[in-house]
Amino acid sequence: MATPQDVLPAPSPLDRPAAPPAPEARIVARRRPGQWAAAGVALLLAAMAVNSVIRNKAFQWDVVADWFTARSVLNGLALTLWLTAATLALGFLLGTLLATMRLSANPVLRTLSWGYVWVFRSTPPLVQLLFFFNIGALYPTLGLGLPFGPEFVTVRTVNLMGPTLTAVIGLTLLETAYAAEVIRGGILSVDRGQLEAAAALGLGRWRVLRRIVVPQAMRAIVPSAGNMLIGALKGTSIVSVLAVSDLLYSVQLVYLQSYQVIPMLMVATLWYLVVTTLLSVGQYYVERRFARGATRDGLPPTPLQRARAALTRAVRA
Repeated sequence: MATPQDVLPAPSPLDRPAAPPAPEARIVARRRPGQWAAAGVALLLAAMAVNSVIRNKAFQWDVVADWFTARSVLNGLALTLWLTAATLALGFLLGTLLATMRLSANPVLRTLSWGYVWVFRSTPPLVQLLFFFNIGALYPTLGLGLPFGPEFVTVRTVNLMGPTLTAVIGLTLLETAYAAEVIRGGILSVDRGQLEAAAALGLGRWRVLRRIVVPQAMRAIVPSAGNMLIGALKGTSIVSVLAVSDLLYSVQLVYLQSYQVIPMLMVATLWYLVVTTLLSVGQYYVERRFARGATRDGLPPTPLQRARAALTRAVRA
């Protein structure tokens, strides 16, 4: 005879005790001993190089400290910064005009723009400066009047173009050629389909340029423009051959009298490092501003944000 236990229904799978959860798989980073060894060797070599520079008495760091904020050096630095700002501003203004001519449907304008860029990119900057400095040998006087007709006002070239003005003109004409190519490349980077879509919506040319072309072109223009800015800052050092009192020429005047060549060159080097570092930081944040909306995941955190997050994690730990 069946017992009550024999006639009980079989336990349901839902009534069985749940199995313990499987332990989560631990993700272990792949070991790369070669990379760590290379990083260690690189840090060792960098430390040796820094140590050799700091402890080398030939640099005369006390002289560097004395002349780093001297009035003559700061005046030369101010002139260097002024030359950089003036030549870049004028260069991009004229470069925009050249880029527009290069993208024009007029073959004459395209040819003239291409010829200008070809000439000034093909000749060394020092040669151009020396040529403009001796322009009085070719054109002793400059006049204002009718084309192929009488001149109403004439002035001697030697009295008009001094060393500083020659440096501004020479560097501006050079930067104009590079700026034209940078701007042209940025405009060409904008997808043509977006312009066609804007035209189909009936948007005006000025609105298309301001709302569609410029914001997207700036993403391609800003990195190259930043490199141009830093290159122009360092390139102003060649005006010292014209006796323009820039940063390099100011330290040259000092070491020609004191024969402290190495420490004075180090003064100029440190100032160039400081200014280019500040410009690089500014370029980084300008690039981030124009890169907004370029990716769906957003922009990566800045170094300051990373440092702040690491400090917060360290405090909480």
